[in-house]
Order: sequence, then structure tokens, then C-alpha cells
Amino acid sequence: MTDIICSQQRVEECVIKEEPYYVPVGNEVEIFRAAYENKLPVSLKGPTGCGKTRFIEYMAYELGRPLITISCHEDLTANDLIGRFLIKGESTEWNDGPLTAALKNGAICYLDEFVEARMDTRVVIHPLTDDRRIMPIEKMGIVLQAPPEFMLTISYNPGYQSVLKDLKQSTRQRFVSIDFDYPPAELETDIVAHESGVDEETARTLVDIGHRIRNFKQHGLEEGVSTRLLIYAGMLIRSGIGPGEACRVAMVKPITDDADLQKSMDEIISAIME
Repeated sequence: MTDIICSQQRVEECVIKEEPYYVPVGNEVEIFRAAYENKLPVSLKGPTGCGKTRFIEYMAYELGRPLITISCHEDLTANDLIGRFLIKGESTEWNDGPLTAALKNGAICYLDEFVEARMDTRVVIHPLTDDRRIMPIEKMGIVLQAPPEFMLTISYNPGYQSVLKDLKQSTRQRFVSIDFDYPPAELETDIVAHESGVDEETARTLVDIGHRIRNFKQHGLEEGVSTRLLIYAGMLIRSGIGPGEACRVAMVKPITDDADLQKSMDEIISAIME
């Protein structure tokens, strides 16, 4: 008969030791902290690159909890989250999945782009998101009770949702929801300057271009340029790349392959930067 060994994942490396740079836009910090204190799960909704992941890192630091992040995709299975048995030599070893590891260690578990996960995988979290706060592990015949410190958080981009990739009401209504969007111009300028290292005037110009490009959403652009891409453009400029070229490769080409849209955006960049 083979021995069964339970392998625990280490979470020490998941502790955020230095305070992440995050500037609150509204009362999202207070809401998240109140949700944590009341053991409520939270969903973060907003466009790509608007600060959702940085926010959750900041809150993990503020609350002093490890942060385990899971990037969701269509091949993510329930076993990937919970864990599985592996045969090693003459023993059978149980390996905790990241969700189980987060649960056992009282960490914040962050399921990034949750709508990308398969439907049968999403329902695994349901027992953790109501007043039971439990997770059955059927393969081991046990039920884990979440400690008070454990928190489940998901994020997704409503702009990418479709009939096939949407959250059912049975899942939606289990979460406190916080909406995210791009920061106001002045605040976004401060963020771009701090994160990229460019001067304030350059950061303000990048933000101005970003806002103008976002207006193209009314003319066929799938999604506007993110704060993240504005920071990338600033980093390239700081490293000696010409401002116009930096904007094109960091802010235009990543968001569309449409030649007409690219040409229109290039004209904006040329008028402002060159």
C-alpha cells in the first residue's frame, strides 16, 4: 500500500514586503477594508490596465496578508485550483492548488480575469462566497473551513464580456463589487510620472494623448489605451526613444491593427509630440 503525503505550498514569497505605489481614486480602500473585516468576497470590475491588480497588491500590503494570484484561462480546471494527487515513487502525494494554499494560510486569493475560467471551474468558489466559507475537497474526503483572515477576490473586464463569457447572477450576487476606471487626468499624470520616471510635463502630455485616443472607442476602437501603456511609453522616452516613436509602439500598435485607426492616432501624436 502506498503512503499518502500532503504537500503544503509555501506562501512566504507571496507576502508583499514593500508598499506598492497606489493612489486612491475614490473610497475603494475603505470599501475593501470593510469587506475584509466582514469576511465578504469582492469583485473588481474595470478595463485593462486601470489599476485593479496594483490595488489588490496595495490592500494585501495594508492588511498584512499574503497574496496568491491566479490568472484564469479557459483551460483552468477545478483540480488546478484545489489540488491533485501525484504518484512519486511508491508514495502518493497530495499537492495543494493555489486556492487551497490560500485558504489554509489565511491569504488573499485573487482570481484575475475570472470570466475567462471555465463554467464548471467557477462554481468551485461558490461554497467559499457565502456564509459557510467552506471548500470541500472530495478527493480527500474533507471539508476545509476558511479562517477569518482568508479573502476571495476576483477581477474581470466588463467590456470583454459576451453571452459565453459572462458571470451568472448566482455568481455575481455573491460579491461586493467595486468599479474601476482610468484615473482623472491630474491623478493619472502623477501616476505616469511616478511609475515611468519622466518629468511632469511629459507625463501630462502622455495623458493628454491617452485621453484623445480613448475617444476612438466611439469610432470602432475595442478599448482605450490603458494607464499601463502610458507608463510604458514614458519608460521608453526616459530610455532615449523618441517621444513620437515611443507613443506609437507603446500606445497605438498594442491596441489595434486597423490601419485607418492607427493613422488617425499617429496624426494626434505628431500634432502633440513632434
